[in-house]
Amino acid sequence: MSILDKLQEKAKGLGKHIVLPEGDDRRTIEAAKTIIDEGIAKLTILGTPRIIEGHAKEVGFDLSSARIIEPTGSDDLDRYADEFVKLRAKKGVSKEQALNKMKEVLYFGDMIVHMDEADGCVAGAAHTTGDVIRAGLHVIGLAKGISSVSSCFMMVVPEFLGVENKVFLFADGAVLPNPTPEQLGAIAVSTARTMKVLVGEEPRVAMLSFSTKGSAEHPDITKVRMGLEEAKKIDPKLIIDGELQVDAAIIPKIANSKAPGSPVEGKANVLVFPDLDAGNIAYKIVQRLAKAEAIGPIIQGLAKPANDLSRGCSASDIVNVVAIASILSTIE
Repeated sequence: MSILDKLQEKAKGLGKHIVLPEGDDRRTIEAAKTIIDEGIAKLTILGTPRIIEGHAKEVGFDLSSARIIEPTGSDDLDRYADEFVKLRAKKGVSKEQALNKMKEVLYFGDMIVHMDEADGCVAGAAHTTGDVIRAGLHVIGLAKGISSVSSCFMMVVPEFLGVENKVFLFADGAVLPNPTPEQLGAIAVSTARTMKVLVGEEPRVAMLSFSTKGSAEHPDITKVRMGLEEAKKIDPKLIIDGELQVDAAIIPKIANSKAPGSPVEGKANVLVFPDLDAGNIAYKIVQRLAKAEAIGPIIQGLAKPANDLSRGCSASDIVNVVAIASILSTIE
C-alpha cells in the first residue's frame, strides 16, 4: 500500500467534513464522487448550482450526498460577514466590504471552517497559492504560538539505510523565501506537528546549515541557531538540534563524529532548510535523483487546515489533499 493509500485509509476512519470551494471546476466534482464513494470525508461544495449539476451529471455523481452552496445566495452570508468584520476589526473592514469578501468562494469556504461547521478547506485548482493562503490567514488565522504560515513536502525515498519507503518532511519549500529566525522556529514546530499527525512518527527535527555545531561562522548560521532557540520556546519538549549539515542530521555514524551528544542522533525525519532556495532545490534534487515521491506542498501553520492545490492538479490530487486536510484537522 502506497503512502497516499495509507493516508486515504486513515482519513476514512476520521469522518471529517471538508469544504471544496471550486465546484465550478469539473475536477472538483470528479474528486467529490471518489471522496464520497470511498467514504474519505463528508463534503460541502461551493459554486454555481447549474454548473455543478452539469458536471455531476457528466461524472455520475449524486449531489444529494454532499451539501451544495452558492455563497452569493446563502442564508449564512450576513452572519459570516458580521464575523469577518470582527476578525478584521483592526483593519477597519466595513460590513459592505465583508459582504463582498464572503461572496468569494475561498473566503466563504474558510469561514465555514472558522465557524466550526467543517473541519478543513481544500482549494487551488482555480486559484493561486497566494489567494488560498491569504484567505486562510484572513479568516482562519494562525495556530496558537505560530508566527507564520509555511509549507512542507513529504518525501518518500524508495530506500534509505535499509529502510524501504523512508518518509522525510522537507520545509519550507514553497512559501517563505527568506524566513526570519522567528519564522524558522515556527516552520520547525509546524512541520514536527505535521510529521506526528500525518505520518505517525515521532518527529526528530534538524535545523540545517552548511555548518555543524560551530564548524563555521556566518550570519546565515547565526540565523539558524536563533531559529532553533525560537522553536524550543514554542515547544520545549521537541526533539530538535542545529545547526547541522544534512549528513550529520540523517546518518547516525556521521552524527556521532560531527555532532556527538546531539538529541537528534543522526535520525532526523524533519529537515528544516534555512531558506526557500535551499528547500525547493533540495526537494527537487531528491525527487529526481533518488526517485523519491514528492507530496505537497502541504500548507501548515493555520489554526485549521486550508490546503492548497496546484492549478494543474488532477481529480486524484484533490482526493489526496482532502485526505491530508482531514488528518491535519486532528492537530491539537
